[in-house]
Amino acid sequence: MTRGEPLKTRGDQERIDWLQLYRSDNVGPASFRSLLSAYGSAQAALEALPEIAARGGARKLRLCSRSEAEREYAALMRLGGFLVTCGEPDFPPLLAEAEGAPPLLQVLGHADVLARPSVAIVGGRNASAAGRTFASQLASALGAMNYVIVSGLARGVDGAAHKGALRGGTIAAIAGGLDRIYPPEHADLVEQMIDAGSAVVSEMPLGWVARAQDFPRRNRIIAGIAQGTVLIEAAMRSGSLITARLAGELGREVMAAPGSPLDPRCEGSNRLIRDGATLITNADHVVEALAPLGLPLFSRQDQFKEEQSAAILPVGIASDDLREAVIQLLGPSPATIDDIVRHSTAPAQEVQMVLLELELAGRLDRLSGGRIALTG
Repeated sequence: MTRGEPLKTRGDQERIDWLQLYRSDNVGPASFRSLLSAYGSAQAALEALPEIAARGGARKLRLCSRSEAEREYAALMRLGGFLVTCGEPDFPPLLAEAEGAPPLLQVLGHADVLARPSVAIVGGRNASAAGRTFASQLASALGAMNYVIVSGLARGVDGAAHKGALRGGTIAAIAGGLDRIYPPEHADLVEQMIDAGSAVVSEMPLGWVARAQDFPRRNRIIAGIAQGTVLIEAAMRSGSLITARLAGELGREVMAAPGSPLDPRCEGSNRLIRDGATLITNADHVVEALAPLGLPLFSRQDQFKEEQSAAILPVGIASDDLREAVIQLLGPSPATIDDIVRHSTAPAQEVQMVLLELELAGRLDRLSGGRIALTG
């Protein structure tokens, strides 16, 4: 899409194309966007994928087959869910503009909550009774102000926030497949959410059992959907601190409720306040903190044809000499894409193509903040 174009509703076959491309080996959010921009469609990108990966040094690349993608899509329909892709009206608008956001989401429930103004409320799984009560009350009050509450369906603060937001609307982003609700005791909560007009989202395939490394991926969805993130009783090693960091990197408001300095469950959120997060004790404070941001509630969702931060679309086939020069500039220590382009002295589009080749070959890691590192 280009700036000013209307949002497009895709047909089932095009959604299956997107699913097939995203489920292929080494295709992450950044490479997906680059491929779609360079080749115009997911189907054309799939045809080009083996050659691109081979230039990056891949011996073999596993492509998701058409039948695999069709089976996953059909299973999602049988579950009562649906697939939304970036650029469609139902895709969360602010998530579409977030660095590293998934190009597609599987959804159970109701699409309309995905486009409404939202606030994330996250915190500790072992939260105190007071912390859970505050999370529930804050979610309820923000819901009455027409904010949808986004959280991760975890025990503790997350679950309390979802329960408090049932009347106003809530979105749960989960780390596993939509048919693998975790924790299992929240299966009833999910049913209540869907009955109340809310939604559960995931980028993972059905049947996927969440691993430790999947939760930070889930957290970036929470941070990306919401206009701001509130932390309640976050310990120093709490995963909710990752959500807060990601929200800050996206330029979203980071807020925290203060807690007792004697309670280790509050140490992380108290430190965030000390380091500049906005202190909040009620819903009015949250709304006041969000007001100056002026974030658009309805994004243009045209990231696949727009430059993203410093990213420039890959083009053509890079020379062997440039490929070797870029590999020499990379290493296990993260570097910014801008630095690699500058030191290579080559056109940015050609450097981007080399990086795409290396990523599809499984030799490049993309990190937050536009940083990259060589893995092999």
